[in-house]
Amino acid sequence: MSAKYKRVLIKLSGEALMGDEPYGISPEFLDKVVDELAKARAEGVQLALVVGGGNIFRGVSGAAKGMDRASADQMGMLATVINSLALQDAFLRKDIPARVLSAIEVGRMVEPFVRLRAIKHLENGRVVIFAAGTGNPYFTTDTAAALRALEIEAEILFKATRVDGVYDKDPYKYKDAKRIPRITYSEVLERGLRVMDAAAIALAKDSGLPVMVFNMLKEGNILKAVAGHDIGSLIVAE
Repeated sequence: MSAKYKRVLIKLSGEALMGDEPYGISPEFLDKVVDELAKARAEGVQLALVVGGGNIFRGVSGAAKGMDRASADQMGMLATVINSLALQDAFLRKDIPARVLSAIEVGRMVEPFVRLRAIKHLENGRVVIFAAGTGNPYFTTDTAAALRALEIEAEILFKATRVDGVYDKDPYKYKDAKRIPRITYSEVLERGLRVMDAAAIALAKDSGLPVMVFNMLKEGNILKAVAGHDIGSLIVAE
């Protein structure tokens, strides 16, 4: 299966790393995710990742329970660093070179984010994992994914989730929910579809960055996504 895209950014949710566990990281499921990502890399795709931290701590939920929002978001950034280190370890154990680049300083554990360094890593065949979101509170990892995708000049942003695309309403609540194979940025914003946060969609819209939402839990879907198959929902200008 030949790849359609040369350089992509994939946004993984922190919850996706839990597998069947109630919280934290499932090593078995993490290995499965990395195996799927490795297949895409084997096709010559330059692979960048952004991972959330919701399996450990979510800043918005912390703020909702009375914490200061900025402090809660900083804790969420640290959670993404933990997940990123776990991903890096899983890649390295399979002899796949990977680097974590963090938007916040984390001592000697990871590299600081430098745009040109990230691009050089990609050009040298390394998987790049962006940690700590944008490094600022009040911005989600969805927005960080859109920002980093633009900075590294990725051809497309993939949002790998537990559902197989964008729906007209919550498929977990409504049995008659319908998947929308193709939709514009404006429609997503106008209809308030909760596929990514509004800032991420607006950023993608302003720069014409296509976004594809697909189900990462189905075996082979990541490889199909980078090959350009119609497996989810594509968000574009028109």
